[in-house]
Amino acid sequence: MIRTAFYIIFLFNSIYSYSQNLNEVCTSIFLIRHAEKVRDNSGDKNPHLNSDGVLRANKWRDVLKHIKFDRIYSTNLYRTLETAFPISKYNQLEIQTYLPSKGYYNQFLELNKGKTILVVGHSNTTPEFVNSLIKNNFYKDISDDNNGNLYYVQKCNNNKPNHLLFYIN
Repeated sequence: MIRTAFYIIFLFNSIYSYSQNLNEVCTSIFLIRHAEKVRDNSGDKNPHLNSDGVLRANKWRDVLKHIKFDRIYSTNLYRTLETAFPISKYNQLEIQTYLPSKGYYNQFLELNKGKTILVVGHSNTTPEFVNSLIKNNFYKDISDDNNGNLYYVQKCNNNKPNHLLFYIN
């Protein structure tokens, strides 16, 4: 499944890139929700990953290890930072934190033009971020028991963004 998802993304990216003018600049954005978190204290607003979450964070590193990221973004919470950490370590990149907001989303493409980016967010902010990038209310909030969505958005110059959703169990 991991290889299949990678090859689909690679094929999609290759076909789309081939069909574009060589002078175009493309931005590729991969977005995931944080891995499974500790749930034994409902009052804890900033829990760490649980043991399944640590395993999933390492799985995300394995799924995405063939992608050369230029930047990695995460909200400034333990569960998102801990999800991003194995990928940032593998890519030898520092994690840049962001505050989810429509204003930030609107600037994001311009700030990262021509880059390959990973964004780690939450069950509500990740679909909202994708919808902002594609300028369409296409994706709904992620179910609380779903930590396996991988969104891919590619935006080349002024063309309409292409987007895909994969589920990696």
